[in-house]
Amino acid sequence: MSKFKKTKPKRVTTISELDVKFEKIIQFSGWIFLLVFIGFMGIWILLEFILDIIHLTVSVGVFTFIIFSGINSAVSFGLATKLRNNYQKKKEFFIDWLLGEFLFCMFIIFSLAVYQW
Repeated sequence: MSKFKKTKPKRVTTISELDVKFEKIIQFSGWIFLLVFIGFMGIWILLEFILDIIHLTVSVGVFTFIIFSGINSAVSFGLATKLRNNYQKKKEFFIDWLLGEFLFCMFIIFSLAVYQW
């Protein structure tokens, strides 16, 4: 073992009401994306495989919707966890999250365009 101890960053004990609301909004968006994802997949499994009423094919739009809602849910929950652990860097985390969402959406749009072409 080393002689030096790792120091943990000190957590701020006073949290503003705005920080709590901001974290709850991010968590709420994560839950909405997760419920949409689970609802869509549940209805699809129920109608296609169990009741055999309709036959859906995994087209580009359906695949994109599944990927988009699942990944956005995970990213929103990840951001809320990062904010809860470190309120001092919330602006940096939020800007990184916005850039990540923008790049992710651009990647999906361009890959759809290439697939359709």
